[in-house]
Amino acid sequence: MVFIQSLINWLVRKRSEQIEYFMTHPGEVQNNEFQKLISVAANTEWGKKYDYDSIKSHETFKGRVPVSTYEELLPFIERVRGGEQNVLWPEEIKWFAKSSGTTNGKSKFIPISKSTLESCHFRGGKDVLTLYAMNYPDTRMFLGKGLVMGGSRSLKESNNNSYFEGDLSAILIGNMPHWAKRMRAPSESIALMEEWESKLFKMAKYSIDQNITSISGVPSWTLVLLNKVLQMTGKNNIMEVWPQLEAFFHGGVSFEPYRQQYASLLPADKMRYMETYNASEGFFGIQDRPGERDMLLMLDYGIFYEFIPLDDVGKNYPKALTLEEVEPFTHYAMVISTNSGLWRYMIGDTVQFTSINPYRIQISGRTQNFINVVGEELMVDNAEKALAKACEQTRATIRDYTAAPLYSDNHICHEWLIEFIEQPDDFAKFQQLFDESLKSLNSDYEAKRYHDLVLKPPILKSLEKGSFYHWLKKRDKLGGQNKVPRLLNNRKMLDDILENSKLATDNFNI
Repeated sequence: MVFIQSLINWLVRKRSEQIEYFMTHPGEVQNNEFQKLISVAANTEWGKKYDYDSIKSHETFKGRVPVSTYEELLPFIERVRGGEQNVLWPEEIKWFAKSSGTTNGKSKFIPISKSTLESCHFRGGKDVLTLYAMNYPDTRMFLGKGLVMGGSRSLKESNNNSYFEGDLSAILIGNMPHWAKRMRAPSESIALMEEWESKLFKMAKYSIDQNITSISGVPSWTLVLLNKVLQMTGKNNIMEVWPQLEAFFHGGVSFEPYRQQYASLLPADKMRYMETYNASEGFFGIQDRPGERDMLLMLDYGIFYEFIPLDDVGKNYPKALTLEEVEPFTHYAMVISTNSGLWRYMIGDTVQFTSINPYRIQISGRTQNFINVVGEELMVDNAEKALAKACEQTRATIRDYTAAPLYSDNHICHEWLIEFIEQPDDFAKFQQLFDESLKSLNSDYEAKRYHDLVLKPPILKSLEKGSFYHWLKKRDKLGGQNKVPRLLNNRKMLDDILENSKLATDNFNI
């Protein structure tokens, strides 16, 4: 462990100067990333199609290369999976991150190049440790092991071509440098198991006797693991199992609905929480300031960023802004070009900038994961904050939720399915607080709720514990890369969840 500590100290000294540079020279750094991407990909099929050799500016780039969704890039990605190379990116692609997204059940297969592994995902992981050590120089985290919630991977064959596909976490674990493997738990054989429920048991059993000093994972699924550890040990809280635990690195879903539960499971003043924004498509952001709830946008990972105002999403020729053109506290759809060949790819997330000097962001929702049936434009960020406030004032805690419009002959409202860990001490008060909080957070929602003329009060239904877990299990979607869809404009998924809950319990607690 002395070697690890020395390595971390070296990383901090070296990397902190580079981070400071892109914080103070964002335009220059992003332009360099743009020029490198265009130059390296000029002789690919995609680069020749759009004549990358003649592109010298962002204006030319955005005027010539279309903004693409996954479905639009899919024919090219499928060819790469079939063994063709030099299609989107000149490196051989042998890894594909499997992601179900949050708005439909179809899997996406995101190409991962060696450059993306090294200069994006692994650099991001190192930067998490660097920034943590910079903020907490007294840390003893590196004297123990980090518990990592891993996914699974599998070897595939197509047209005599072999490649790996799986969760991003499994791809990272499989390619992790030796020094990093020494810092991780559980063993690789357990971490990469495919059957989720067996893996959960073995992860808990393996880790109980380890000196766990940090945990990394999606908040919702990590809770399942931690509760399994408590069940197996009979302890009252996780600090009794791992007294040296000091950090939880989380991402994938908002932490707000889970903050109170973690405070209960990890009742220690020394416990620190750090959010990361690491998606299958790339590593984008890291919380760099203790106590703040935004993330530093990482600008030197082989990614060029563009941002589309929400009013332009879906247009044939949307307005796309560079970093230097964005405004704070405005919602944008994020578009990326990467060193795996995702060109002007709309990842589906919406963000807002909390700062432009340096550039810090918060994830505000999904381009297809909001409710807007009467012009209310209700975002996930609004819902998370309103639920948190209602929980705080009614002593409630939430495990999961989803919402969609409800139409009847004489009114429209939003219907919310909520699975509580602790029920509100006053359900009617919870519903009122939630509605009032949404009004205070979203002026469009407030206007549509005025005197109940356009939008009626929300209907909240409390589901039996385990309802969302069983719904995901039925769809073979257990595991950290799979999420319950939050806000939807149609009722297909909500009705399916509702029906499964009825089958499981035959009633609601309303």
